[in-house]
Amino acid sequence: MTAAACLFHGFSDRSRLVILQHLLLGEHRVVELTDHLGLAQSTVSKHLACLRDCGLVTSRPQGRASIFSVTHPEATAQLLSAAETLLDLTGFAVTLCPNHGMSTHE
Repeated sequence: MTAAACLFHGFSDRSRLVILQHLLLGEHRVVELTDHLGLAQSTVSKHLACLRDCGLVTSRPQGRASIFSVTHPEATAQLLSAAETLLDLTGFAVTLCPNHGMSTHE
């Protein structure tokens, strides 16, 4: 269960989820992600480092930049889809959780 908890930590931040969803559309450089997502370069870089450390994204050099992509796009898309299904089934009850719900992240 430790590995599973570590894996889900990679998905535990809204910005990381947005980055992953965007990378599922295709590979991108950090500057492209900052432009598309409206996040600061330091924020995108920090989250990409976390996702890379979790094995969820990979990068390859292109000139002075790095190009990022999802390591296992099909499995990642399936997991995100399963999460949406579970959220629908629970009526998004997780948003009411006193430890991890919406009021703790606003």
